[in-house]
Amino acid sequence: MIPQKLKPTSIEAYITAAPPEVQERLQQLHACIIAAAPGAVEGLKWSMPAYSYKRILVTFAVFKHHVGFYPTPSAVKAFSAKLAKYKTAAGSIQFPLNQPLPFTLISKITKFRVKESLAEDVKWKS
Repeated sequence: MIPQKLKPTSIEAYITAAPPEVQERLQQLHACIIAAAPGAVEGLKWSMPAYSYKRILVTFAVFKHHVGFYPTPSAVKAFSAKLAKYKTAAGSIQFPLNQPLPFTLISKITKFRVKESLAEDVKWKS
């Protein structure tokens, strides 16, 4: 996770504050999400990069051994079979830093959240 004393004010600042060995991976993740959700509003929520339309689509954070990806519980449930090899919780997925990020899967999950965000029953608000 980004050290608390370095409160980034943008996604770019968050990535720059990350350990150098993960910055390129985070840039690729950022690009993947933007490609899957063109026009999404970028910002920080809970000190993490966040992307939203009317509601938050996804967020992510870097930790010592993984990238946490937070697409909401409904997305984790919808993609549970494809996420079987990753550690998950109700609304989160852990992508280990010692493995390549599954950009195709991340893109599909983000696109799912774009469609879902247009529905009225989504819990997260931006």
